[in-house]
Amino acid sequence: MTDWIDIGTLNDIPQRGARTVQIEGEKEIAVFRTGDDHVFALVNECPHKKGPLSQGIVHGHAVSCPLHNWNIALGTGQAQGSDSGCTPTIAVRLDGGRVMIARPLPLREAA
Repeated sequence: MTDWIDIGTLNDIPQRGARTVQIEGEKEIAVFRTGDDHVFALVNECPHKKGPLSQGIVHGHAVSCPLHNWNIALGTGQAQGSDSGCTPTIAVRLDGGRVMIARPLPLREAA
């Protein structure tokens, strides 16, 4: 059974943007909201040079790393195009307008 952490409302996350969450003992998490109000959570590190993905530009269901413009798929954490690597994803869900992330953090890498 998954234990969920309430991190706030959907409106606490800017549309086409992100906010970060720090869970004690874990890496910083970036929680993204897309233009169509889907929510995704990733470890806040690009697989390339560990750039802060939360500071990148959200486009569609991807984010561009602010350091070297790598495109990371929000749903899988997988680098897109000719780039390779993967950022761990965190389970996230909406519950009555509240954003919930899973604990313990099941850091999943794309298959």
